[in-house]
Amino acid sequence: MSDAALPSVAEVRAAAEAVKAALDRHLAAVESRIGDEDPAVYAAFNELAAAAEEYDELLYDRYDEVTPFEIPTPEDGVPYTGPAEPTAFSVLIRRDYAVVEPPRLIAQAERVAAHDREAELVHDGGTAGALGVLFGEYEPDEIASRYKEFGLEEGDSTLWIAASEEVAEPGEWLGSPFGHTDPQDVLHRFDVSSVFDEEADDFDDEEEAEGTGGAGGQATAPGLTPA
Repeated sequence: MSDAALPSVAEVRAAAEAVKAALDRHLAAVESRIGDEDPAVYAAFNELAAAAEEYDELLYDRYDEVTPFEIPTPEDGVPYTGPAEPTAFSVLIRRDYAVVEPPRLIAQAERVAAHDREAELVHDGGTAGALGVLFGEYEPDEIASRYKEFGLEEGDSTLWIAASEEVAEPGEWLGSPFGHTDPQDVLHRFDVSSVFDEEADDFDDEEEAEGTGGAGGQATAPGLTPA
């Protein structure tokens, strides 16, 4: 980096002062926190992390030195900063499937259509039309428990509980159901993925190599309580 591009001494000192101020705000927030998930503490934490990162970068650019501090972040990288006492919440669910047996999927839809005049196979009777018929007949939870019968293969899934200050008005978010959710408003999330099984298997292999027994299980993000 050229001298012209180096941060000035004043900039480094200002960043150091910003860290000191952020430390004071963080301590004050911790001392006066309300409950374990006080958004004021999370906000102060984020401010401190940002100030420390800025100071660390400027210090390195100017003096080729680093700080001994490393501020941890949650595994998903998004701390909760929503309301401390939410009056409403939304449940958002995503479940992925692969269509591994299209003939089975279409056959199931045809059976439904044969007994239900309102169930009509559209899109030339292919898998797109079959999915419309099946999800019109069965609840998503039922399909999730019987996916093999429909020629499907289960993929990753996630469930988010997002807090809000007030209940949405009827029809308010129908045009963009998932576009109004801020990840920082997510109180809890529950993830299911085969990657967790792979991590558990790797952990078991390591323990067996060390001569100890291990048990696999479903992984969840730190601080979350499985449903």
